[in-house]
Amino acid sequence: MNKKRKINIVTLGCSKNIVDSEFLMKQLDFDGWEVLHDSNDTSAKVVVINTCGFIANAKEESTDTILKFVNAKNQGVIDRVYVMGCLSQRYKSELEQEIPEVDGFYGVTDLPEILKDLKSKYTQENANRRILTTPKHYAYLKISEGCNWGCAYCAIPLIRGKYISRTIESLIDEATQLAKDGVKELLIIAQDSTYYGLDIYSKRMLSVLIQKLSEINGIEWIRIHYAYPSNFPLDLINVIKDNPKVCKYIDIPFQHISDNMLKIMHRGLSKKETIELVNKLRTDIPSIAIRTTFLVGHPGETEQDFNELLDFVKTSKFDRVGVFTYSEEEGTYAANNHPDNISEEIKNSRLEALMELQQEVSSKNNADKIGQTLKVIIDRFEDQYIVGRTEFDSPEVDQEVLVKNNKEKNIQIGDFIDAKITSCEDYDLIGEIQ
Repeated sequence: MNKKRKINIVTLGCSKNIVDSEFLMKQLDFDGWEVLHDSNDTSAKVVVINTCGFIANAKEESTDTILKFVNAKNQGVIDRVYVMGCLSQRYKSELEQEIPEVDGFYGVTDLPEILKDLKSKYTQENANRRILTTPKHYAYLKISEGCNWGCAYCAIPLIRGKYISRTIESLIDEATQLAKDGVKELLIIAQDSTYYGLDIYSKRMLSVLIQKLSEINGIEWIRIHYAYPSNFPLDLINVIKDNPKVCKYIDIPFQHISDNMLKIMHRGLSKKETIELVNKLRTDIPSIAIRTTFLVGHPGETEQDFNELLDFVKTSKFDRVGVFTYSEEEGTYAANNHPDNISEEIKNSRLEALMELQQEVSSKNNADKIGQTLKVIIDRFEDQYIVGRTEFDSPEVDQEVLVKNNKEKNIQIGDFIDAKITSCEDYDLIGEIQ
């Protein structure tokens, strides 16, 4: 019997990269490879690194990871190193010159080419199949590729191209198989999920897609990420409100609030429109949890602009907030037209001030949940606790619920439980099984 070929897939960056790696892993598995993920097992003599090229820190991490495996190759620990993903898409020629020890560089849609060079073949029957690297009870569902918006600071359209929706049929096929494999929670992802369908159906179709996904047996939660606020499809609000399988949760990156900054950033909406959207979401779905992200230190941001942002966060009381500092990305409108003249010290101080304010908001929001009984999905066991999430929290980025482990209940990862919230921390809830 021939010994299986062994390969290690290393994934860096966002959840979209995770999905790309999972598609590759399934194709390799089908062709007879033994597939490892993010492994330090040196028995895998072939390594594929799926890189991120979004901002400076991510590019540095990707480059460092490539060099680490190249060094292992030079020492004879591994035989071959391949690089795919956003960094490779954007800087292929430069990387080929600077790191010639890499056996091949591939862009974000070069899956068949990677397989060919690995002496494997792409099989259409597995086009919608993946090997999950997440816990088996939840999975990301990437509904499109690319982006059409052209925000001033963002390199994603330069890397991943124009927006391309996947068909509803292919997504239903993929999600149905995921459900058969035990997935209970789907996390909808895209560069802009609310644009979905406009390119192939001539209208926004996210609401239709979610309704069809909710009809799949086994799927109990559907969670929406990366909803772009400009031209937000209002029919989606009714789907979140009325469909019991859709989490009362939305991830909607606002990035800023002052009209000056929204214009400079090319965000496509005004402060007034932003506030109206937040108010409508909260009015129509009183229990909704809104996650958002903000970018501080973008060229042109004044103290007045930043103070407006502080006021917006203070009054809006968002449930979850992420904050990033501006990173100049070559080729973007901002890099070509606005000098990066705000110091790192000011950028970081603004980030810290915003997160300090959000910590107060989060602490108050959590205190209000004490005494409530919430439905929780179990993600893992940790020391004496069962650790899970409510419908108001997404994995990896949001807070968790820590429940004292009652071993008599025989609770398994992926189970739903009812937990009464007994206390809280700034970013976590503490509860007990009901």
